[in-house]
Amino acid sequence: MKICVTGSAGFITGYLVEDLLKAGHAVFGIDNFSKYGQVSHSYDTDPNYHFIDGDAKDIGLLKSILGEVDVVVAAAARIGGISYFHKYAYDLLAENERITAAAFDAALWARRERALKRIVVISSSMVFEGATVFPTPEGAQLTSPPPHSTYGFQKLATEYFARGAWEQYKLPYTIIRPFNCVGIGEGRALNAPTVLSGNVKLAMSHVLPDLVLKVLEGQDPLHILGSGDQIRHYTYGGDVARGIRLALESERTVTMT
Repeated sequence: MKICVTGSAGFITGYLVEDLLKAGHAVFGIDNFSKYGQVSHSYDTDPNYHFIDGDAKDIGLLKSILGEVDVVVAAAARIGGISYFHKYAYDLLAENERITAAAFDAALWARRERALKRIVVISSSMVFEGATVFPTPEGAQLTSPPPHSTYGFQKLATEYFARGAWEQYKLPYTIIRPFNCVGIGEGRALNAPTVLSGNVKLAMSHVLPDLVLKVLEGQDPLHILGSGDQIRHYTYGGDVARGIRLALESERTVTMT
């Protein structure tokens, strides 16, 4: 299968591209290195990996790629830790809407004019940010109050893009919601705000890497966010990637409602 991954130089997509290549797929990645700067991966020289240094908002560029693939994974987005959400509240919403619209505009063209089979939307568990029922059931994103953060709200919007594109143009889609992903390969974003926790400058404002940093820096007692009674579940990046791959390989995950 030929698969395009937007935002291919990102954290989760780094795992995803590797997993797709190991499974025998041809991968076309697009990224402009705006988050971490120039990065390299072990699979960069894989003959089945075709990287394009470009902007995921460039509809003409996207069309040139999507016209040759079976599936597009719309993963490009501005994203960061908690402090990032607050500092760039407007930019996250506006820029991610532009990225999403470009992906869907190109996908609709490729579906109509070429042989694109579906779009895979990388959403987020943040769509359930306003949930009031726990455990939170599937579908609660449609009955809960809207997400509090502009990031969560925009991720919910990506799901409405998918529903609207199917309703009007019959573009098949799959929605995937990763949550609390952890692993290697995530660096500090180029424009990430500086945040202090006690005497330690946080790395990414993400729970696990920043907790590890505090331990390495010898912070005692450790500073934690909130009361410490919160419950979080974490997902290894390799498992997220495998889940995305299995979803895009299966016809049972195609939504046409």
